[in-house]
Amino acid sequence: MRARAAAAAALVAALALAGCGGSGTPPAGPDPAEPARPVGVVDPAVLPTTSAAPAGSCDRRASYRPTGALPAPGRMPSGSTMARIQRNGRLVVGVDQNNFRFGYRDPKTGNLVGFEIDLARELAKAIFGSPDKVLFRAITTADREKAINEGRVDIVIRSMTMNCDRWERINFSTEYFAAGQAIMVARDSPIKGIKDLAGKKVCAATGSTSIRNIAEKAPDALPVSANDALDCLVLLQQLQVHAVSTDDAILAGFMEQDKGTKILPGRFTEEPYGMAMKKESVDLTRFVNGVLERLRTDGTWTRLYKTWLSSLGPTPQPPAPVYRD
Repeated sequence: MRARAAAAAALVAALALAGCGGSGTPPAGPDPAEPARPVGVVDPAVLPTTSAAPAGSCDRRASYRPTGALPAPGRMPSGSTMARIQRNGRLVVGVDQNNFRFGYRDPKTGNLVGFEIDLARELAKAIFGSPDKVLFRAITTADREKAINEGRVDIVIRSMTMNCDRWERINFSTEYFAAGQAIMVARDSPIKGIKDLAGKKVCAATGSTSIRNIAEKAPDALPVSANDALDCLVLLQQLQVHAVSTDDAILAGFMEQDKGTKILPGRFTEEPYGMAMKKESVDLTRFVNGVLERLRTDGTWTRLYKTWLSSLGPTPQPPAPVYRD
């Protein structure tokens, strides 16, 4: 995983330095010198056909209310999920390593850094008293639910949209970031909006809400899927797709790294991010919501936003929590 991410990052940098920057449009006919694709690209994409719970069948932002004051670090309630994590000696968190500003590898140190990385450290501090008692596991978009339900991670903090379908299989915290889906194209692209995607190849990450949204909102587009959204940027730079569509906050990070791209104005969905846990771990969900409530009220959320996400614009208020009980 780390080698693949490093290779993809190197390719992004090389193409940007070469002035490719995603400019131009894919050729109409076959290209005998077509560059190799990132591993895991599916063209045309295999689209999900069923949903355990359709959109609108639940309040997707509503999570489980914290119960009372947070326990002191190192003194988790006996028999709780948090006590098990404490006995294991570290909190295991599934994260991204390719999402600039949210979760990515610092090129100088090789360490994972970003807004979501620091949120994970705050959870570790609440359980252990130390932000360093955390093990990060880099996972793909498509692997997020599987990593949770197989017990490979305690929690996923990886730009994951809360929706009713996913609530059927996992739990979410309250919302910690408000995103929305948008479209990125080469700076000289004639594509102006979602209506112009008909007959055009549009890349989104496998297992994401983005790939389903493209099929619904632009039914005449030609969806292409890749393991990570960063791979979609590589395909755009290689002129193998016409557009990339994912959350606007992710696209903003791409545009910072490749000035030959642009984000088309306007979101066409709302994508609330929640931290994901096992369905049966309601106690952990309540605990995480208690920590998030503290981060909202003591200024930590705002400080982390200013540290990592100030390039997105003025600092907003933290998303207000919504509870289902």
